[in-house]
Amino acid sequence: MNILVVGGAGYIGSHMVKMLLEQGHCVITYDNLSTGFRDAVLGGEFVKGDLADAARLDETFRRFLPDAVMHFASHIQVGESVEHPARYYANNVANTLNLLDAMVRHGVEYFIFSSTAAIFGEPEYLPISPFHPRVPLNPYGRSKWIIEMVLEDYERAYGLKSTCLRYFNAAGADPSGALGERHEPETHLIPLVLQALSGRRDSISVFGRDYDTPDGTCIRDYIHVTDLCAAHSLAMKRLMRTDASSCYNLGNGQGFSVQEVIDAAERVTGRRVKVVDRPRRSGDPARLVADPRLAEKELGWKPAYPDLETIILHAWVWESLGLPSETRRHVA
Repeated sequence: MNILVVGGAGYIGSHMVKMLLEQGHCVITYDNLSTGFRDAVLGGEFVKGDLADAARLDETFRRFLPDAVMHFASHIQVGESVEHPARYYANNVANTLNLLDAMVRHGVEYFIFSSTAAIFGEPEYLPISPFHPRVPLNPYGRSKWIIEMVLEDYERAYGLKSTCLRYFNAAGADPSGALGERHEPETHLIPLVLQALSGRRDSISVFGRDYDTPDGTCIRDYIHVTDLCAAHSLAMKRLMRTDASSCYNLGNGQGFSVQEVIDAAERVTGRRVKVVDRPRRSGDPARLVADPRLAEKELGWKPAYPDLETIILHAWVWESLGLPSETRRHVA
């Protein structure tokens, strides 16, 4: 099939492009390279374009005639969304509407949407099922929830079928070392810890040690980026087979605390990291853990890399590519 991957030069999108190519699909990456990297797109067609550019979108749809669209082009930083909500509503909402409207104009019926656990807000129960109340606490989460509601309306009005995949904490890197996580600035815990361990950062900050958890630090559910992409592939197949729109939570169904992540990273690398304790950040729930059973049941999805140390090892191999050759040989 012809698959249009919007945001395919970013972290998750580039891993998705690689997987789709390996599965034999014709892949078209559409990315403005504002946060992505051209060298992360390992094959297929590439179109440099912005979702705000309706003419460029029309040209791309006419040229490549995609059978389905996968969307990875959202802004994702919670703190930034609070400081600059206009930027998040412009890109995550208005620009996504541009994309959906282009799909309607060109008769493309299948859409896989990268949503987020941030749509749920403070959890009322754990693990968080796909049916948990949606009460997002920040513009980032609200922007994603708006699009989930829009997709319901677009299905009723235009017949556009969609699957929304609510990520918890994407982590890790391609097991071959070909791709990894690159954000500027980096805000995710595992790469931040590994950058401190590699010497690219002086230390790692822990925001709060007084939460109601066994060691006092926040607990999060980490999912390997390759497992995340596998869920997208399975979701696309099911959507095109059944014409049934759906929503799934994607995680391992188990949580690891900030301190457990630091401890595991030290075991994997054989190094010690300098930790700086800081006050809690506002809006950080003590625990966020997914209930992925619906995805397992309906998609036949099962994470291949659920182990935290494996996730960290793959990320460390990627991080080590920037280290001296002697260290790289030791890691490999």
